[in-house]
Amino acid sequence: MSEPLILPLDLPELEADLGGGLMRRTVHPSGLRVLTERMPGARSATIGFWVGIGSRDEQGEQHDAPGSLGSTHFLEHLLFKGTPTRNALQIATSFDRIGAENNALTAKEYTCYYAKVRDVDLDGAVQVLADMVTNSVLDPAEFENEREVILEELAMAADDLADVANERFFEEVLRDHPLGRPIGGNNETIRGARRDDVMSHYLAQYDPSTLVVTAAGAVDHDRLVEQVLAALDGATEAGNERWSIAQDRRPARRATADARSAEPSAPGAAQPARPEPHLTNRESEQLNLMIGAPGLPAGDPRRYAFGLMNSVLGGGMSSRLFQEIREKRGLAYTAYSFGASYSDAGVFGMYAGTAPEKAAEVIELASTELQRMAEEHISEEEHERVLGQVSGSSALALESSDTRMSRLARAEIGTGELFTLDASLERFEAVTAEDIRAVAAELAAAPRTVVVVGDTSRSALG
Repeated sequence: MSEPLILPLDLPELEADLGGGLMRRTVHPSGLRVLTERMPGARSATIGFWVGIGSRDEQGEQHDAPGSLGSTHFLEHLLFKGTPTRNALQIATSFDRIGAENNALTAKEYTCYYAKVRDVDLDGAVQVLADMVTNSVLDPAEFENEREVILEELAMAADDLADVANERFFEEVLRDHPLGRPIGGNNETIRGARRDDVMSHYLAQYDPSTLVVTAAGAVDHDRLVEQVLAALDGATEAGNERWSIAQDRRPARRATADARSAEPSAPGAAQPARPEPHLTNRESEQLNLMIGAPGLPAGDPRRYAFGLMNSVLGGGMSSRLFQEIREKRGLAYTAYSFGASYSDAGVFGMYAGTAPEKAAEVIELASTELQRMAEEHISEEEHERVLGQVSGSSALALESSDTRMSRLARAEIGTGELFTLDASLERFEAVTAEDIRAVAAELAAAPRTVVVVGDTSRSALG
């Protein structure tokens, strides 16, 4: 079986063929890491500036400070709002002038600022992104404007009841774990946020040792490294000493959880007692249902078995949840299952939106399908079909420079292992029906969480 490409933090240079795309990696003494994958024939490139800091890192003294919850997301907004040489309009114009697709995202374990551009415009995109990340002024007036923008963003999310259900689900499954907190904070913390808190977060967390720059497509690795180092040098000359490339720093990765050692659950393991649902009453025509439990962390070797199990259970129109809940009974328009994996924890869930009077039946059907996977091996036909589904979707995803750029970053920030498409597919193909059943059995035996959002007064769940 093909081994993954290991990304040692103390190896200055690395080069490898990822199956059609040449990957190069540079680890600078300052701690900066730059990874590129050149895609033959590409006329565009996707570039991302990643910082290995996410919403879960708002903890300890900072978490206790007023307004600290949501500061990572607040900072993501503010980095578009001006540097000593570019104001917010100039930053926006720089991207619009070249037809770039640009944005940023805050996740639970990282933040990313990215752009997709024509090959001839990559130099300009790098310059603007680097300026934003290293030289943001966090202008006080822009801070107050963006406070209102974020409050509107939270209001928009609050109107999306599926989004509300998702936030509640993570809170209930992960409880007091930092991963259970909402990425964007809440109205109270955003209204109470102080510029000094967000600035302290920026100064403490953003430096070369946390910065990972990845690019895929029509990209010249040496030129990109040269540009990024020049940008950091420029930031230092402007007075931002923490970006000094003359200071040696060792980059670090977030600690990952050890692989679970529990024995696989036996066939027919008892399903836990029916849990009391967590109800959020909101005016709506449908109830948004989420049923699930703690899942697998990112480094768990059983993640390939989980991926196939999840696809059979709720990964497409031929999945068991879709067929049983929508196609056979017409109880929902959407029904699926999902997994989210982090360095030391994971979440598994099943979702459906249905009429209030049908909610109890849908919850029972979803639970029954999970239990059936825990007790019985999937059929040969299902096994063959899901392997084809995973193989096809994985190959198609890698046609995109966006996906390849993100793959580099998640490997570098996360486990330090980069899998080629072939190496990943070999591991999926090695999964047995018993492996799939065992993972399902563990999930089915875990304490179950049920979250319901909508007009619960019209259901029999309250």
